[in-house]
This record gives sequence, structure tokens and C-alpha cells, in this order.
Amino acid sequence: MPAITLPDGSIRQFDQAVTIMDVANDIGPGLARATLAGEIDGELVDASTIITEDSALRLITARDPEGLEVIRHSTAHVLAQAVQRLFPEAQVTIGPTIDNGFYYDFSWPDGFSPEDIDRIATEMRRIKKDDLPITKQVMSRGEAIQFFKQKGEHYKVELIESIPEGEALTLYSQGEFTDLCRGPHAPSTGKLGVFKLTKLAGAYWRGNSDNEMLQRVYGTAWSDKKEMNAYLLRIEEAEKRDHRKLAKQLDLFHMQEEAPGMVFWHDNGWRIYTEIQSYIRGRLREEDYQEVNTPQLVDISLWEKSGHAEKFSEEMFMTGCEGRAYAIKPMNCPCHVQVYNQGLHSYRDLPMRMAEFGSCHRNEPSGSLHGLMRVRAFVQDDAHIFCTPEQVQSEADAFIKLLYSVYADFGFNDIDVLLSTRPEKRVGADELWDQAEKALGESLDNAGVKWKVNPGEGAFYGPKIEFSLRDSIGRVWQCGTLQLDFNIPGRLDATYIAEDSSKQTPVMFHRAILGSIERFIGILIEHYAGAMPAFLAPVHAVIMNITDKQADYCQKVAKILEKQGLRVNLDLRNEKITYKIREHSLMKVPYLLVVGDREVENYQVAVRKRGNEDLGSMSVEAFADILAADIAAYARVADEN
Repeated sequence: MPAITLPDGSIRQFDQAVTIMDVANDIGPGLARATLAGEIDGELVDASTIITEDSALRLITARDPEGLEVIRHSTAHVLAQAVQRLFPEAQVTIGPTIDNGFYYDFSWPDGFSPEDIDRIATEMRRIKKDDLPITKQVMSRGEAIQFFKQKGEHYKVELIESIPEGEALTLYSQGEFTDLCRGPHAPSTGKLGVFKLTKLAGAYWRGNSDNEMLQRVYGTAWSDKKEMNAYLLRIEEAEKRDHRKLAKQLDLFHMQEEAPGMVFWHDNGWRIYTEIQSYIRGRLREEDYQEVNTPQLVDISLWEKSGHAEKFSEEMFMTGCEGRAYAIKPMNCPCHVQVYNQGLHSYRDLPMRMAEFGSCHRNEPSGSLHGLMRVRAFVQDDAHIFCTPEQVQSEADAFIKLLYSVYADFGFNDIDVLLSTRPEKRVGADELWDQAEKALGESLDNAGVKWKVNPGEGAFYGPKIEFSLRDSIGRVWQCGTLQLDFNIPGRLDATYIAEDSSKQTPVMFHRAILGSIERFIGILIEHYAGAMPAFLAPVHAVIMNITDKQADYCQKVAKILEKQGLRVNLDLRNEKITYKIREHSLMKVPYLLVVGDREVENYQVAVRKRGNEDLGSMSVEAFADILAADIAAYARVADEN
């Protein structure tokens, strides 16, 4: 006689074991129709799951994030079923959910065409309309291997053979189609929402370039058409904002096969890059950071001692000289400890804040490289803070305040925050973890920040806070981080003399605001669709003449503005002024200055602001004041307009 406790605190008593769907029907047929799955005592399960004892139950519908996950997972299976109906020789491999959708990889040597994708989508709609029941069965590892061998599905067999012996496996069936899966799934194909197949791609089996190239079909699925259409509009907008396309249009950078995952910065892009560095450098000086620079090549022994070689060896580029093995620096922390270790430190010297625009290299898989968003060579706005345990709270407070101020200057005010707590495998006493997690949580509270706990996802050496930006079209980018480290300082012999004259190991914060500067610029380009706020714009203003008679005056205006530190270009070409205006508007220059006979006579410029806003004619000094104020406002004002 199980008693079922619902989220509102009410209890429903049953005389016998019941399924989750039975409970939904008992509450009401409308809820039963909407139910996709359930959560029993915190575990997500199928709606067909039988409840035999007292439990806390939450019914999952399409309104819940978990419900959307179930819809997408089940839609991936419908995709696989449709493919095998249309292409019986194709083999299914894996089909997980991803952000906003799903994909499925198929072994099909002939490859799918766009016309094939349309046929597959039509068949998927037929399967949904047929409302096929989705059922679950449990098999032993051996039974599952035999089952898929009989079906000729050798990829599934290989997957199952990699699973440890003794584990019971779950298989889900709908009509003639059966797939290996953990679940849960919707009760039937008719309960799925709307979907669209979005693109084709290639993918190596199990991500190994030595294996067969598979056909990957991507799709998106939602609970209703309105939500899906809004998502597709966001995708369309994201494609327009693709930083790789805009980089070509705005002459910012390029990448080429001879240096995969590494950036060739052009003058316009490098101006943005150095402006960001100058800005960050100024903010760090205000916060009493030292700036250091450490070597690119460091003997592998240091990385072994710090523990990085054991955990990141596959991502490290290696080289050698005179019989010694060197790692090309993948991160900066061990090198910063070496700077700290030069000399004896007292507690009075702490905190010591050490920053570096650290140039790092990581051997990212070629298939994961994506413009500036995933590169092999990058620079971090990296810093480490060495402090006493008593200073942890105040240092965390100060960093969070700095981070939010910097993000606001770049135009980001919507920040998601996670506090990742102790993982199962960790170093340090629980008391130390208690103290550290409490300090970070209190710092977030002190800053008035909304945050969530991310259980078990901290680093092995300490908890961390992750800061993720929401851009202008709603995408989330994890950038900033604040990590507490109880491990590396001790492994690398960092010490200080405490107030009682004892030798102690400092606590070390790893912290970054932007993260990779390359990636952050990519985010900025897409956030602003290439129209950078004035303080970051490669060119602040372009001065254009109407006829050759104004050329000398234009040059004088340029010199006046350049002497004030403003970035201006001249366009004295013998072209129509409408052509010049259009060309520089496409380059997203913040201000266009047009000079005709009247402007020369009155010692003025006619000012057009980006967005086709006509500010009229004004003196050069008045324009310089407007531009200087725009630059000084950073992106705080630009983001509001």
C-alpha cells in the first residue's frame, strides 16, 4: 500500500503497487495525457515504472526541462527508426541529446543527401502519427550482445562489449525498432512534440580519426511549434552573427590549414585585441595585481610535480632539446608558483596577486576547432592569488566585485553563476572543504548574486565558481572562474611565514574574468554582430570628402583627432559620397564624418552615427567631445541603447 507524496505536500494512498501513469490518471486524465516520465525520490524514470513502496513523486511533463530532454531523447530514436525503414542496410550507432536538440550517427557508406533528409523527416512524422507504444525491457550483457548480433548491428555489439560484465542493460522498443538506451523515454511516439532535422555532418566512430567516418544527422525538438520557431529564428540570427563570417567582412583575422587552431590577426582585429589587454591591464593595476611573464617551454618535470602531466598529457604539445623533454605551456599556474617561490614571504606580504596574459597551447582535437571559440593557441587573462586562509573570504569578495564591473563595461549584465562543490575524488580534509565552500557561497551572497550549487563538479583541489555570460540572442558562454586550490602550492613547495613564525602553505586562487581572450573576442563579435562599442572599435571614425577641394581640410581634421588619441581613417577617394558612406557603414564604423564646402567654410564636420543616425554639423571639438564620452562610457551605455 504505497503512499505517494507529491510536490505540493499532498499524499495519495493506494491499495496496491501502481505505475507513475496510474498516479497521473488518479489525479486527472488531462495530467495523464501530458505526463512523459516521473521523478521518484530524485531519480528520473519512465512513466511505466511501478511504485511498490512509499515514495516522493514528481510527474514530468513537457513544461519541465526534464520533459523536454525526454522528448528529444525519444525523437532521436524515432530518427533512427525512420532511417532504418528507408535505408535497411544502414546501421545505427549512438544518438544522444544535446543543447536544444539531438543527433544520431549512422554507418551508411552512400551518405545522405538533403533529399534523403526530407524523406527521413516525413517518415518520422508518420511514426509519430502512428502513436507507437514505447516499451522497456531489461537484458543481461550476454543477451544484449546476442540480440544485436542477430540483427547484424555490430556497432551496438561493440558498445555493449565495452560495458563491464554483470551489468543489466535496458533496451527500448517502438514498433519494429529496438535500441540500447538508459532512458527514460516517452510512453509513446504520439506524445512527442514538434521537430526539425537541421543539418548533416561527418563524425568518426567513437571520436577516433582512425575509425570509420559516420553520417551524423542533427535535429531539434520542442514541446510546441511556437517554441521551435523562436529557436530556429535564434539559429538564423546566430548564423548572421557568425564571427568567422564577420571577421572576413570586417578584416579582423583569418585562420589557415598550415596553423590549425591558431589565429592570424589582421590590423583591425589586433586593435580590438590590444584594446582589451590595455583595459584589463588598467583594471588589474587598480586592484594591486603584479604583472609577470613566464616561459613558453618548461621542462616536463615541473608539470609532473604539479600533477598536470598526469591529467593533461594528451592535451600538451611536447618538444625536446639536448636530451630534455619540454612541454609547451598549456596553463600558467605552475609557472606563477615559481615566481612566488623566489624569496621568503611573510604573512604580511599576502595576499600576493599575480597576473599574466599567458600564452598557452593545447592540443585540441581537430574536429573540435571552431574559429576563435575553440583554438589551440590562446592567451588567458590569467591570475593567481596567494593568500592566508583568513584572507580567502575578502579576496573572493573583491574578485567577484571586479568581475561584475568588467562584464558590465563590455555590455554583459545577465550572468549565470554556479558554485561547484567537492567531487568524490579530492584532496584535503573535509573541514577545509567546508570552510572553502562556505566562503565562496558567502562571497556570492555578499555580492547580491543569484547562484546555484553544481554538486560534485569542483576541481580535485578545491571548489570553484563558474560565471557564464548570456549574449544578446540568449546563448550562454562560460568565461570567468574562481577556483580555490589547496593542492598545487604544497606540491610545488610554496610557503610563507605565519604570524606565529611557523612555515605554512598559502591558499591559491586560480581566477580569470575573460578566460581565453581569443574566445572572448569571438563572443563579443557575435554579441554585437560586429558593431563593436566605440572603446573597442578598430576605427572610431572615418573622414570623407565630397570633392577633392576638401581633401586638405580633412587631413587637418584627422591630425586634430589623432592627437587626442582617437583612431580615425581618411577616405579621400574620387568616389561618390553615398558609395563611401555605404562601404564604411558595412564596416560598422561608429562615426562617419562628411566634409563638403559648407563644413570647410564653418570649420565643422557633418556627423553620422552608426545606425544611420544623423547628428548634424558641428565643430571638430564638439565631435571630439562626443566621441571621447562614448569611448569613456565603455559598453554600459552602448548596451542600453
